Amino acid sequence: MPSLPPTPLQPPAPRAQCPWCGSALLTGRHRLRALARRLARLVAEPESWLDVGTGDGAFPDAAREFFPYTSFDGVGPAPRVLWARAAERVEEAYVGRLTDTGLTGRYDVVTLLHHLEHSADPRRELTAALTALRPGGHLVVELHTRNSPFRPADVHTELTDRGCTLLTKRPRAWSPTYRVIARKN
Repeated sequence: MPSLPPTPLQPPAPRAQCPWCGSALLTGRHRLRALARRLARLVAEPESWLDVGTGDGAFPDAAREFFPYTSFDGVGPAPRVLWARAAERVEEAYVGRLTDTGLTGRYDVVTLLHHLEHSADPRRELTAALTALRPGGHLVVELHTRNSPFRPADVHTELTDRGCTLLTKRPRAWSPTYRVIARKN
């Protein structure tokens, strides 16, 4: 009788299931690539892109596949952003808060991925992100809906009050994250 191959001690952990369609939810780099792919359909090849709260530059690294001619810059409160520059994931790195950089009208796209819920003053960060955008630029905000003091309704209100055009619909009630894409007029 042939012997069976040895079984691993622990089976791989199952991926979380989407409560709506039952498919596996995307995590980590796969989620970042999916976001970049979606943005590639909405945004023509931007010249410059600022990733706020970039950390080690995981999003710019994933997005470069879809935007190979875009200059990615990063800002973050920790020195990890300097590592991202050394690893050539971002071209310019700013250590500190976006509100302290003084960037004005320089970027075609600004991303705030899970950054506002960790900010001491999310409205000031949102204002600084809009200030860093060129007219016609795109702002991408993504935040956790469960633990954020800055709710999705606040994001919608802030952006529409500042004259932005919202390109995304309101989130589904079951969604653990909220994403809005807006164009600065």
